[in-house]
Amino acid sequence: MKTAISIPDDLFKTVEEIAEELHLSRSQVFADAVRGYIEKQRNKQILDAINKAYASPETKQETKARRLSIERHARSLKAEKW
Repeated sequence: MKTAISIPDDLFKTVEEIAEELHLSRSQVFADAVRGYIEKQRNKQILDAINKAYASPETKQETKARRLSIERHARSLKAEKW
């Protein structure tokens, strides 16, 4: 698909230089840059969701489940004689 965009002259010059250095078309450089930007934004959204989930205090149920998991793991290590 073709589209027209406006960018500052210095950015356009930099894109042209990179495209020449990498033996790519300007279109490929822009497409790669947009893909990278989209991936970065999606990763930021995932990280924000993870941070939000861990920002809230642990519930009593979560504390109990974590403690039981640690105890179970300790018993399995003893059984394997670590």
